[in-house]
Amino acid sequence: MRWENLAAPPDEGVPGRAAPATPPLPLALPGAIVRTFDTPAFAGMTFYEVRARSILNKVPGTSRVPFEWTINPYRGCSHACLYCFARNTHTYLEFDAGADFDRQVVVKVNAGELLRRELAAPRWRGAHVAMGSNVDCYQRAEGRYRLMPPIIEALRDFANPFSILTKGTLILRDLPLLRQATQVTRVSVSFSVGFVDEELWRSVEPGAPAPQRRLDAVRQFTDAGFEVGVLMAPILPGLSDSDESIDATVGAIAAAGATSVTPLPLHLRPGAREWYARWLGREHPHLVPRYRELYAAGAYAPQPYQRELAARVRIAARRHGLYRPERGDHRQVPESAPEPEQLRLL
Repeated sequence: MRWENLAAPPDEGVPGRAAPATPPLPLALPGAIVRTFDTPAFAGMTFYEVRARSILNKVPGTSRVPFEWTINPYRGCSHACLYCFARNTHTYLEFDAGADFDRQVVVKVNAGELLRRELAAPRWRGAHVAMGSNVDCYQRAEGRYRLMPPIIEALRDFANPFSILTKGTLILRDLPLLRQATQVTRVSVSFSVGFVDEELWRSVEPGAPAPQRRLDAVRQFTDAGFEVGVLMAPILPGLSDSDESIDATVGAIAAAGATSVTPLPLHLRPGAREWYARWLGREHPHLVPRYRELYAAGAYAPQPYQRELAARVRIAARRHGLYRPERGDHRQVPESAPEPEQLRLL
């Protein structure tokens, strides 16, 4: 991912307390305004406000995803998920992939106005736009910066199809806007819920809303007329891949009214791999040998493990009424878990 599009100097920011620019600004963020906020929700966090030069990101042709364009209004994420595959992108900004990813967040404050200009450009052909494919656009900072309403308004006004994948319950704030958008274009909303164990959630996703809160949001979107898919991700070997955990999670997803569930085993790319391994060695040292075996060949679990996991999720989905071939829903649980590059919003 290139960062030259963040080089335009800011001229105004969101109200807050400006912080001294120490340590020095990363070279990749010239002219950024550095802010901290005196509220418990943002304790220990620093925000780098930039005026981006572009907001529609072209996905490289080598990527195996069903969309060509993304929008990422933030870089870094306060959800602080230990396993987040986007962690290594923070090193491009001279930050580290660990604590800095959780606490040093880049905010593209002009995202909405910039998107409106780019959608109006003659060269734009109205392609589908995916959000939430890198870091969560409904992370905690969105409550203060409110970048998503003008983004959704622009997509609505240009009748441009889009999708959102999130762990953030803050998306409920924008439900009226999203309903408006569905009147003129295709809108897909999906949530990520890998497990429902609250102790595990507190350990590996400490900044994200609790799983049940996400499922409550699924229900509210379902009640509002959306067909909501759930990405059951990640499923953690030795921690959330037991039959009991899978059944409880799929059951809760079905009870929330989701129309589909897609399982995805943990994958560990550089950056996330090291950060997660440190936590695993500290909290669950008995699992270290198993992880060394599973991930010896790289970032992804072996295909036999993925297929076996998907089969067990499929069995649980049938048990809870989420898998209904008679309605043409045979694709609701894939035969094998998709590769990370193949993630899509169902």
